[in-house]
Amino acid sequence: MKPVEDFTYSEQISCAYAKMGRSQTDFYFRIPMKIEKNTAVTLRYKLTDSAGKALEQGDGPMTYLHGGYGNIFPKVEQALEGKMPGYQTTLDLQAPDAFGERDERLLQTISRAEFPPGVKVGGQLQGQGPDGQAQMFTVSKIKGNAVMLDGNHPLAGKALRFSLTVAAVRTANEEEIAHGHVHGAHGHHH
Repeated sequence: MKPVEDFTYSEQISCAYAKMGRSQTDFYFRIPMKIEKNTAVTLRYKLTDSAGKALEQGDGPMTYLHGGYGNIFPKVEQALEGKMPGYQTTLDLQAPDAFGERDERLLQTISRAEFPPGVKVGGQLQGQGPDGQAQMFTVSKIKGNAVMLDGNHPLAGKALRFSLTVAAVRTANEEEIAHGHVHGAHGHHH
């Protein structure tokens, strides 16, 4: 066997990779993928109000389908376009760019007699919104025989700060693109 100094540089690199149990191609083809249309993006995030009060911190990562599918706030999607894993940012979102402004038409008061026994503040039920479509409502208050329901998202009308780190990016598969959302770990389950 010839001494190390007699090996070409390429041969020395190949030997180093072999000692790690890898080949050179493992390193050449693992360039991080950029976020673009039809990529599945995995994020770690923290959501706070504009004063910095924690509202939500994902227990684990979340994954969404990038490219205008409505899986994440459009301003967040715009900020992530072209970024790669490891990218970190904090975005301040005004109410219209997050969960929208509060809509007073989504407040309803219904007689307690129309509810099953055990209705509680914080409970959720499906009802009909002002447009006739199915709408989720939260019991916001019970006063005597009146149950007050709120169809707004709990964070509607609030400015939010969204701190995030891009954990991973991959090409979405055909089924995910057809369904308009990511499947599997950290995504949608059918």
